[in-house]
Amino acid sequence: MKKLEAHEVPLSKVFASDYEFTIPDYQRPYTWGSEQATQLFHDLYDAVDRNPDEPYFLGSVVLVKDAGEPRAEVIDGQQRLTTLTILLSVLRELSDDNKDYLDKLIWEPGDPIQDLASRPRLKLRRRDEEFFRKHVQDRGGMAVLENGAAPANDAQERIAENVNALRALLEQKSPEERFALAKTIVQRTFLVIVSTPDLASAYRIFSVMNSRGVELSPADIFKSRVVGALPEELKEKYAGKWEDLEVDLGRDAFADLFSHIRMVYMKVRARRELLQEFDSSVLSGFLPDCPAAFVDDVLEPYGQAYRDLLAADYQPVDDPTGINRWLRRLHRLDDFDWQPPALWAFTNHRFDSEWLEEFLRKLDRLGASMLLRRFNTHQRGQRIGQLLRELDEGLGLDAPALELTSDECAEVIDRLGGEIYSQWIVRKYVLIRLDELLSDPEALRYEPKMITVEHVLPQNPQRGSDWTRLFNPMERAYWTHRLANLVLLSRTKNAQAKNYDFVTKKTKYFTAKSVSNFPLTTQVLATERWTPGVLEQRQQNLIDILSEF
Repeated sequence: MKKLEAHEVPLSKVFASDYEFTIPDYQRPYTWGSEQATQLFHDLYDAVDRNPDEPYFLGSVVLVKDAGEPRAEVIDGQQRLTTLTILLSVLRELSDDNKDYLDKLIWEPGDPIQDLASRPRLKLRRRDEEFFRKHVQDRGGMAVLENGAAPANDAQERIAENVNALRALLEQKSPEERFALAKTIVQRTFLVIVSTPDLASAYRIFSVMNSRGVELSPADIFKSRVVGALPEELKEKYAGKWEDLEVDLGRDAFADLFSHIRMVYMKVRARRELLQEFDSSVLSGFLPDCPAAFVDDVLEPYGQAYRDLLAADYQPVDDPTGINRWLRRLHRLDDFDWQPPALWAFTNHRFDSEWLEEFLRKLDRLGASMLLRRFNTHQRGQRIGQLLRELDEGLGLDAPALELTSDECAEVIDRLGGEIYSQWIVRKYVLIRLDELLSDPEALRYEPKMITVEHVLPQNPQRGSDWTRLFNPMERAYWTHRLANLVLLSRTKNAQAKNYDFVTKKTKYFTAKSVSNFPLTTQVLATERWTPGVLEQRQQNLIDILSEF
């Protein structure tokens, strides 16, 4: 039976011979910036003046550690242990009388009689280990940082930043205050050390504990499993591949990537948490025998495709213009359900531009139809799951789920003919798409946050105006919120001008350089009268245009 141990341990015993802390290469880099580091300092300094018999608890650390052995892999707690070591090292550098005592918290003294070399209490990942030892743990190393030592990556930059931030705070304190802080850290500050000899158990423990540090994401845990299963000589290489992709995408998008890969593999919407489903549906096919294949054959190609997809900047073919145009359109949808099949397409047909452009065209049509028909999350998940199954079966561009049935087309047209303005999620999407169809798509670059949807026939016309003469109450109620009566604007309007009669409104409300880029709006400027008959003809024309895409 695997033995779980949990103890409250003072820092004098944490940074001692019972523990040889190692940050495994599969862990994420050091992420605390000066805000977290200075907050830790202030928390500890506030404890100086408290009741001397009152302990100060700094949270928990989760380790993979065999009982009786000092070597301990840090699963949770890297940020605090690293920052505490930086703080102790700065205190040592500023101390006149206590350097040797503080040094023992940073370094395990050697024993020449037993042929034991001195070693640091904490070893960071191999990428950062030498930098941390040379500029933080070694005596005098901080002077090199002050003279402009060049960090090689973000983690090292944060280490240097926190050295300088903590040094600036401590230099403001007197020697007596720094000594009192050191005593508080060593004597009265405790960590809860939770250890188990099994990596999987350690992560299960971590998942149910509150952590003071930056939480591990599911991607971090998958990394530990994949990189941890590799032979020792490959760990650094594949940890580097993993981290390079995470940096390239950004942490949030990188986390989303795993959800999309899970959808591609499972072809159903998530029913349980990602940790469970990704492990059983994806990783189980690669672990423990071929972890490198997961990185080489799944993570990297899907990550590369996701980068192209997010940026709408696909480049592998000679002319990617059409593909990127469809990607920009897809990004206007109000959901991300289109992304897993797009990732499948980019991964399986990466260099076939003709196939990709046609696939994205059909995927955009499907996504737009689900938006207009107000599919809920469950309905979208079912349709996308069906599409992914058909793609895996080799149906490709002929996949039935990619097409709209005659009934579905009829429902879309019916929705387009309704009160589009009342559907606030739909209205701007439809108007922008319609405006694009009326123009040269390459000439327009839409920024939806800067665009408003406006009425020509006002919502509340003034009594006695031309609007009340041209439209009876039933006609106003029918046409006000329909497609034919809506235009796009991209400027701040005079609110009073909204109710002007048509001719005056064109001059004072619609006529401006800011609307000249919208063909949908310039059509209105070219119209002499705004009547129910004009709206009826315009409505039919616009729906016909949308029906063709």
